Amino acid sequence: MKKAVLLSICALFAAALPAAAHFQMLYTPEMILDKGGEISLKLVFTHPFEAGHTMDMETPQEFFVVNKQKKTDLLKTLKPITWTSLENKGRAFETSFRLKGMGDYVFCLVPAPYFEKSEDIYIQQITKTIVNNGSLPTEWDADMGLKAEIVPLDKPYALWAGGVFRGVVKSAGKPVPFAEIEVEYMNHRPDLKKNAFERKGAISAPHDAFVTLTIKADANGTFVFAMPREGWWGFAALGVGPDTEFKGKELSQDAVIWVQAAKM
Repeated sequence: MKKAVLLSICALFAAALPAAAHFQMLYTPEMILDKGGEISLKLVFTHPFEAGHTMDMETPQEFFVVNKQKKTDLLKTLKPITWTSLENKGRAFETSFRLKGMGDYVFCLVPAPYFEKSEDIYIQQITKTIVNNGSLPTEWDADMGLKAEIVPLDKPYALWAGGVFRGVVKSAGKPVPFAEIEVEYMNHRPDLKKNAFERKGAISAPHDAFVTLTIKADANGTFVFAMPREGWWGFAALGVGPDTEFKGKELSQDAVIWVQAAKM
């Protein structure tokens, strides 16, 4: 009897502890370029603020880019890599892409669902990263028709630190009222040559609650967040997609977008 009570207390205590959020990264060093050329892209499923546990990715379901309404399939360009975090090594992917013209390049990733044993659920984070060439805006605010998606109301690549980023959370093209959104800062710079996070973080969180911030969208699915520091910020709207089950288990189909704030 005492053992059962103790186990119950431990379970409640563990559930109450704050945890760093899973975030699907779709990373390239700079979101805006003047001359284009070839860029490197790293696809990593990890915990960006703490450079924590990196999950093994399976081959994505879709990976493509849209520029000036032209969609290019990039799935076959992906190469498997091993990504090193501060805690472990995990299976990830990389590719490169040449920006040949001006405008926005909207990179969209639909990863294979990941089974999170500790929660007994699958997680699928449908992710967008928008890279601009030449400061000519084209599709940055377009709906890409993803099952779960954050459509930006501000250019994700032209933001000042201290300014705000706004977006609309959508499920199959329709706004999601009062969606829950997790926000994390990419605190450890990715080293693209080593396929690893740098060991030293830019900042230290004053409390665990500051590692993963949680905000809510309004009744129209719109949210706003003020970024206090330059760098990469990730936004993940949880469980907003229409698919709720995978292989007989619960599926959290999330929408992720990355933005980059510049120092003023």
